[in-house]
Amino acid sequence: MPELTRLAILDDYQGVALTRGPWDRLPEGLTIEVFRETVTDPEALVARLAPFDAILMMRERTPFPRALLERLPNLRLLVTTGARNRSIDLEAAAERGVTVCGTPGFGNPTVDLTWGLILSLMRRIPEQQASLRAGGWQIAPGGSVGVTLEGKVLGLVGLGNLGARVAKVGAAFGMEILAWSQNLTAERAEAAGARLVDKARLMAEADVISLHLVLSDRSRGIVGAADIARMKRSAMIVNTSRGPLIEQEALIAALAEGRIAGAGIDVFDQEPLPPGHPLLAAPNTVLTPHLGYVTEENYAQYFLGAVEAVQAFIAGQPIRELRAG
Repeated sequence: MPELTRLAILDDYQGVALTRGPWDRLPEGLTIEVFRETVTDPEALVARLAPFDAILMMRERTPFPRALLERLPNLRLLVTTGARNRSIDLEAAAERGVTVCGTPGFGNPTVDLTWGLILSLMRRIPEQQASLRAGGWQIAPGGSVGVTLEGKVLGLVGLGNLGARVAKVGAAFGMEILAWSQNLTAERAEAAGARLVDKARLMAEADVISLHLVLSDRSRGIVGAADIARMKRSAMIVNTSRGPLIEQEALIAALAEGRIAGAGIDVFDQEPLPPGHPLLAAPNTVLTPHLGYVTEENYAQYFLGAVEAVQAFIAGQPIRELRAG
């Protein structure tokens, strides 16, 4: 049976990993070390990880490209939370004999957060709560008041599994649903209760725009300065997918100049978001620290799956293996 001696759990920002999984099922001889802080310096990262023969990574918080994998000669098992992870070079891992495994997840928690951001923006919930706690009552931040969703247009950039679920909620609110992506067909859009339009029309007509695409070379910057310029001054944009889908500088400029009404952002070009980042000072924003998949139910599945992956590897029968291609 393959033996493992040291397991690193990476990027446990909240310090909850060891309380959300059945770690006591693992052999007593396996040492587990948890790292809460992300390391981005390549040399420091190699120094941290070199002693470990097993690593559990939290989604894409620390990428594992070829350049890193080639400098970890002891690594034999790499487990990622979730069923896929585009930040791992699976071809390089296979070449080096590193087994890569995923875990199950629970439901579609990003849908919840998407609507939390939309509702917070439309009804000005954060500002109203802050005012109430400070002694105010029914303020009108910037001279505006909340806006109802019924009768508004929801524009979805991406209509896969998550986008289709967001569309159903929008329809329940009485919104008209428009959708666009590079491969979307009219039939698929109609099946999700949406109407296919081109990107320019979606950006120009939607009152709320929500992104639901996988980040790739083709989708990077898919919402650029020209797209943001088409938005109505009363429109808002929400991104719970990946930060680089939107041209960040163009978004910040539009918010600062009042050319759009607001933005709800859960994902950023750089994570964790550093102090003093311009988005932190941008007006009319609701910002959350990449919480789309961070729920009790999802974490329970992640860490149970991670324990199962380690057990299966030790037994010589790896499960939920991820392979290139």
